[in-house]
Amino acid sequence: MEILKPYFHLPILLFILFCLITFIQLFYYGWFFRRFAFFKPRTKDKSQQHPVSVIICARDEAGNLSMNLPGSLVQKYPSTHEIIVVNHNSQDDTRYLLDEFKKTFKGLHIVTLIHEAIGIPGKKYPLSMGIKEAEHEILLLTDADCVPASEFWIQKMQDGYDDNIEIVLGYGAYHKKPGSLNKLIRFETFHSALQYLSYALAGIPYMGVGRNLSYKKNLFLRNKGFSSINHLPGGDDDLFINLVATKNNTNIVIDPEAFTLSNPKKKFGDWMRQKTRHYTTGKYYKPKIKFLLGLYSSTHFLFYPLFITSLILFNWKYVLPVFALRLIVQGFIYYRSMKKLNEGDLFAWWWLFDIWMFLYYIIFLPALWKKPRPTWN
Repeated sequence: MEILKPYFHLPILLFILFCLITFIQLFYYGWFFRRFAFFKPRTKDKSQQHPVSVIICARDEAGNLSMNLPGSLVQKYPSTHEIIVVNHNSQDDTRYLLDEFKKTFKGLHIVTLIHEAIGIPGKKYPLSMGIKEAEHEILLLTDADCVPASEFWIQKMQDGYDDNIEIVLGYGAYHKKPGSLNKLIRFETFHSALQYLSYALAGIPYMGVGRNLSYKKNLFLRNKGFSSINHLPGGDDDLFINLVATKNNTNIVIDPEAFTLSNPKKKFGDWMRQKTRHYTTGKYYKPKIKFLLGLYSSTHFLFYPLFITSLILFNWKYVLPVFALRLIVQGFIYYRSMKKLNEGDLFAWWWLFDIWMFLYYIIFLPALWKKPRPTWN
């Protein structure tokens, strides 16, 4: 009988573990994500229009540039600004397309690179060259497959700067299209943004997205650019911000007119490859960030298995209220946050996507140990 005793303790141990996991999840929603859900931009005493250099790196992106570049070129920004496109050894019609744009838009500055940088894989070399050529202190970065959500993108993003601010984090959204994959991609993008924007508001900024990111040229030069991460194919956005961002030098801008929009992948396999490439940089984050992100992900992953086993093996009258508490808090935070990021149409499906995240972690966990591909496009 002594041998069988642990078995009889198993249901209550599982329930206690379920309660602990739920408490940790509620901590993240109450301490971190609440900050974004209730975030109200601070009213500035004075608004200044800084000179801005927009930088776009392109490699065989003629199709995307023809559709998206005009959105950057026709920005309504009365102050001095320039649009820099770095053509990195393109083999398609990118060069000729940019020459045609240049005839109409005099503010377009073309940087042509015809060689690869030995020992510097990925996007960091062309981006560094673009920053080197930039005339202005405020740098605003986006990708060739992105288009500003409005003609006031530059205006809204640069308005995030204040006396001590050197980094402004924006939101890179995806176009809303029919289909479940579109909703999956947009939910994952929302979920990632909820984390990095909330952490920034909590004074622990750890990443930005290259689709919509701004920082000062002096910050880049002071930290010797990407020199410490040049050997890695990725990290030009998240790892660089992870290295240089502090609680005092980082701000966020979530005005819908300051978003950028991209076309999401049309096939699940293509999206998987894209996300796998992004996640290969996670292991290089600061230890504190890796712990916080890891604890959240692991408790998120364990929540539903522990809920089901507790429901089966323990008393459902105790299990369901714990589940309901997390459901209500999470739903409330998601509702407010999705509205802020113009993703309100996803709210009806958030509970289903939350269950899907269990599979998501299984699929993408190996990416943390995978060797990244050396190409950036």
